[in-house]
Amino acid sequence: MRLPFSSRFIKSPFDALQEHAEKIKECAWAFQQALECYASARCDTFEDLRQEVSRFENEADAIKRRIRGNLPRNVMMPVEKFHLFQYLREQDSVMDSVKSAINWLSFRPDAGIPEYAEKDFFLLIDAVIEPIEELTVMVAEARVYFKNFSEKQRHKVREIISTIGQMEQEADKREYALIKKIFKNEKDPMALMHLVKLSQTIGDIADHSENTADMMRTMLAK
Repeated sequence: MRLPFSSRFIKSPFDALQEHAEKIKECAWAFQQALECYASARCDTFEDLRQEVSRFENEADAIKRRIRGNLPRNVMMPVEKFHLFQYLREQDSVMDSVKSAINWLSFRPDAGIPEYAEKDFFLLIDAVIEPIEELTVMVAEARVYFKNFSEKQRHKVREIISTIGQMEQEADKREYALIKKIFKNEKDPMALMHLVKLSQTIGDIADHSENTADMMRTMLAK
C-alpha cells in the first residue's frame, strides 16, 4: 500500500513542482507580451520583456535544482523518483521552449510579423499559452491526489491531462495553418526561414506541455 506524502515528508516535492509550474505560467505571460510587442512597430520594450523571460527561466531553474537536491534518500514515495524527475524535466522543457522562441525572435529584432500572418500567429500564441495555464491546475489537483489517493480526485487529474492533450492538438492545427500561410505568401527566403522556424519553436511549447501531462499520467498509474 502506498503511503501519503504527509506521512513521509515535512514538505511534499509536489509543493515545489507547483511553484515551478507557476513560474512557467508567469514566464508565459511575459512571453505573450513580448510577442505582442514584437509584432507592433510602435513597441520599444521587446528587449526588456526578453530579459524578463530570461529572469523567470533562471528562477525556475533554481526551483528545479532545489527539487532535485532536496529529495530524501531511502524514503518510500507514492511515485518513483525516476518518474518524478522525468516529469520535472518535461515541465522544465516547456520553459526552455519559451526561451528558445523569444531568443529566436531576437535574432531579427526589427523584422516584425507580416500583416498576412498576424491573425494566425496570435492564434498560435493563444493555443500554446492555454496548456501552460492548465499545467498549474493539473499540478494543484495532483498535489491533493497524492495526499488522499481519492479515486474521484485521480479522475479529476486525468480529465485535466486529457484537456491538455486536446489543447496540444489545437496548437498543432494552428501551427500547420500558420506555416502553410507563410509558404503561400512569403517571398523573402530569409524571412520565410525565420518565420517557419519561429512557428515550429512556438509549437514545441505545446508539445512539451502535452509531454508533461503524459508524465503525470504515468505517475498516477503507479
